[in-house]
Amino acid sequence: MDSSSFISAIVLLVLVTDPLGNIPLFIGLLRQVDPARRRRIIVREVLLAFLILVFFALFGQRVLKLMHLTDMSLGIAGGVILFLIALKMVFPHAEGQPDHQVHGEPFLVPLAIPFIAGPSAIATVLLLVSREPHRLWEWLGALSVAMAVSALVLGFAERIAGFLGEKVTLAFERLMGLVLTAIAIEMLLAGIQKFVRQVLSGA
Repeated sequence: MDSSSFISAIVLLVLVTDPLGNIPLFIGLLRQVDPARRRRIIVREVLLAFLILVFFALFGQRVLKLMHLTDMSLGIAGGVILFLIALKMVFPHAEGQPDHQVHGEPFLVPLAIPFIAGPSAIATVLLLVSREPHRLWEWLGALSVAMAVSALVLGFAERIAGFLGEKVTLAFERLMGLVLTAIAIEMLLAGIQKFVRQVLSGA
């Protein structure tokens, strides 16, 4: 992935937040909620997820320095996490329903965390900022666009699911998983390349 590209950042963030893949999860968890409140809940949960990701964008580097983690290790770890997420997108569970059991109206967990602001989204935000911290406001702009896409897709989740159908939605999900797999592999290779250069320069 070309991390200097604003469009690439938007595409990557949309892929890792996976609004299409979250459609059946949100529909299942909000089925018992009054239809008049569903979109309000979705907007609230997307906003909470956005604030969480903004927090990691602003203060994540300090946490990494405190834990003595390098950009190289973050890149490799982020690639591994994205690869695992991509595998789940390509080979989803047959049930297509969330494992979480929520009684009443869900709040923060599991909708905002981990369905939207999950480990892959957090790692991606940290990676973008760590590579080019001087473009922080651009990454926040890309994150804002990605969250707006998630809010729009999830806000019309039932209509989209009804229009596309389960098979077409699953096909899109797997296609997104394939794209994310390629991005994850490239992130892994970039991290490994940095590691090899570091070893050779120190030898």
